[in-house]
Amino acid sequence: MSLKSSSSISSQEQHHQQQQQQEEAAPLMGSSSTRMWTQFKDSFKPPLETSPNSFDPTNSNVNTKDQSQLTDIEKAAINSSSTAMKQDLTLRHLMMIAIGGSVGTGLFVNSGSALSAGGPAALVISWCIIGTMMFATAVALGELCVTFPVTGGFTTYATRFIDPSFGFAMGWNYALQWLILLPLELVAAAITIKYWRDDINSDVWVAVFFAFIFVLNMLDVKYYAESEVILSVTKIVAIVGFFILGIVLICGGAPNGQGYIGAKYWYHPGAFSNGFKGVCSVFVTAAFSFAGTELIGMSAAETSNPRETIPRAVKQTFWLVTCFYLVTLTLIGCLVPYNDERLLNGSSYASVSPFVIAIQNAGISGLPSVMNVVILIAILSVANSSVYASSRVLASLADIGHAPSFLSYVDRTGRPLYATFVTLFIGLLSFIAAYEKEDEVFLWLSALSGLSTIFAWLSICISHVRFRRALKVQGRNTDELTYVAKGGVWVSSYGIVLNFLVLIGQFWVALFPRSEADAKSFFEVYLSLAIFVAFYVAHKVWKRNWILFIRAKDMDIDTGRKIVDMDLLKEEILSEKLRMAEMPFYKRFFHTWC
Repeated sequence: MSLKSSSSISSQEQHHQQQQQQEEAAPLMGSSSTRMWTQFKDSFKPPLETSPNSFDPTNSNVNTKDQSQLTDIEKAAINSSSTAMKQDLTLRHLMMIAIGGSVGTGLFVNSGSALSAGGPAALVISWCIIGTMMFATAVALGELCVTFPVTGGFTTYATRFIDPSFGFAMGWNYALQWLILLPLELVAAAITIKYWRDDINSDVWVAVFFAFIFVLNMLDVKYYAESEVILSVTKIVAIVGFFILGIVLICGGAPNGQGYIGAKYWYHPGAFSNGFKGVCSVFVTAAFSFAGTELIGMSAAETSNPRETIPRAVKQTFWLVTCFYLVTLTLIGCLVPYNDERLLNGSSYASVSPFVIAIQNAGISGLPSVMNVVILIAILSVANSSVYASSRVLASLADIGHAPSFLSYVDRTGRPLYATFVTLFIGLLSFIAAYEKEDEVFLWLSALSGLSTIFAWLSICISHVRFRRALKVQGRNTDELTYVAKGGVWVSSYGIVLNFLVLIGQFWVALFPRSEADAKSFFEVYLSLAIFVAFYVAHKVWKRNWILFIRAKDMDIDTGRKIVDMDLLKEEILSEKLRMAEMPFYKRFFHTWC
């Protein structure tokens, strides 16, 4: 390089640094209100500097023309390996975002219909089995996210390790789930208010809740995460409180003097309802109740220390959510008989919640309203998480080339801005809450992505198996991984099998909800499979991609990895193993599995 060109580059760098310092100093001048307005206005601008690992289309080696000619697989590897999103999320943020997305109406409301369909024994059996499937998915996701903390998480892995068409279909199906969930939850929140006031138009409450969600998602991602911590902690406190209350009521401490309950309802009306089909229907409901725990995978690129944070977040979130469901549903099965008519008939979410019914059966006044507040908070928490999830999925799809490129824009505060605006725009569908046929409209909207969670979990397990296969074929092993999933590909294979069993069970229950086949019932659930296949075939035709899956020898298993010193890493792992060997057994057990 000549001295002239060197000095030119140096002067350009100095000019860039001066400009950056001026932009950073600008908000500090003027009045307090002016500074706040300037900071807010500037937050929508692009980041001041590009990440050192980011893909630069102006680079001499990869120009704009080359970028347009990249395949989906190359885009998934290159573009997702860099991000302008801030890496501010910690362990508690990841856990609370996942809990915020998973612990909601599935526990507080839908568990009532599951109890009616399957009985108390079906609740415990189904949630235990699905819990093991979730653990298999969680540890596979943990290994992939620690190795590749890329934008989009598992939506990117499916494109890189399975097939771009599968990644396209799964990514859009998953995005649709969260896009539709936002207006659904806002409408559910308005319905919840009817427990107190049914004389006010539902759209009034929808507007209030929409504004609340809008403001939260216009904050810096760190403050968004803190808001989710507050909402999720409120749910956790309520669940723990119900644990204590449920034990007291079962032991005969109800104020109405109903006496000792114990396992009375397990004998009469019985432990099972509707036989094996009832168990299958609960089996499917249990799978969907865990939806949202995979959000940890969407947050990998926004985590400061993935190697330490993600494995702990994955395992601890799994145990926390699973224990919440199992203990709570066991108590519910003891407190509410499955033939209680209120489980299926009610004017509001609170009136069909088994939690509220259990409290009402005990004759406790005032507490049902408190429980209704918890249900409302749970619904808003899920709505908040849905904006986070769908905006990240849309941004990652844009990075990969599966969505319009403008959706990949990330502003100065680390928000995928345009993707967030699109999500909030879809949220305006919630204003049909006052429409007399809003239930039917949302039923079919939900049908578009009803199986998306199963597709997502299936893709995670398959991606993990394919990644391990690529390591083996390319002559490498797990020694180079910073985190290795417990059980390896065997656990992921178990997850694949169970996911297929859930799809089979859902097919049977959907096609034969009663003794005879019902086409409407079937398409209400399985329409999403048709949408998935349509997306898959359309992408094959559009891209002329006729391969069934990417060959293991052709996979890129390096781009997007968090750069680490392998020698130093091996020393750290050896040091950790020696330190664990000196621990008592119970500490080693906890560290390994929790």
